[in-house]
Amino acid sequence: MSGTLYLCATPIGNLEDITFRVLRTLKEVDLIAAEDTRNSIKLLNHFEIKTPMTSYHEFNKIDKAYQLVAKLKEGQNIALITDAGTPGISDPGEDIVRICYEEGVPVTSLPGAAACITALTMSGRPTRRFAFEAFLPRDKKERAAVLEELKNEIRTIILYEAPHHLVKTVTELLEALGDRELTVCKELTKKHETKMQTTFSALLSYCEENEPRGEYVLIICGRSREELKREEQASWESLSIQEHMAHYEEQGIDHKEAMKLVAKDRGVSKRDIYQALL
Repeated sequence: MSGTLYLCATPIGNLEDITFRVLRTLKEVDLIAAEDTRNSIKLLNHFEIKTPMTSYHEFNKIDKAYQLVAKLKEGQNIALITDAGTPGISDPGEDIVRICYEEGVPVTSLPGAAACITALTMSGRPTRRFAFEAFLPRDKKERAAVLEELKNEIRTIILYEAPHHLVKTVTELLEALGDRELTVCKELTKKHETKMQTTFSALLSYCEENEPRGEYVLIICGRSREELKREEQASWESLSIQEHMAHYEEQGIDHKEAMKLVAKDRGVSKRDIYQALL
């Protein structure tokens, strides 16, 4: 029988946030695959865990995944841990999970700390719906595409950023999204944990006098549906009724249906469009 891959969430700062189940699993598995063994050995030593450890990180994630899956298929149980938080969230864990499914190897996740959820729940921003973007792409074209997609996002947006990139990223966000409200969180669960409700422009001013330090989570307010609707109506109203009708009729839509669509776009009744056309 195949072994099981256990995705074990580890603390994001405070060591007391590890669960009893994760501790027991780390002691019982045959092998621990860690993103950075030098970092993880401190955690294992603290809890007196002697299980053998191997590296699994961004630069060996595919080849090493197949090696680990081979061990799993031989019956070994393996725990996957990241530097901090839940494996698979903004780290290479997703690749080995995918390969396990392809190879028919069981996978289970042991819940625990995740920086994105920890920051969201304490942010004071809407939590019912959110878009987690992790770190923005470094590739310029892909980064620009993501920022364009986020312009009209109505859900709360969660981003990660390192201190040395914070000012550049916030400047780009201000240019692309406008001056949004956000909550800035850093040093989560640690002694000097901080939360600050602010705006992009105010955050940039703050950073001029306070050098960014620590890992940041940005909880950014989404746009309101009402605001988007007003902007869309304003864009349609820049056209004449005839131009607006032509926009749909040139797509092969019949006259009556085009009138309905134009009325909906402009927030008026179909009768109003009919009278305007007369």
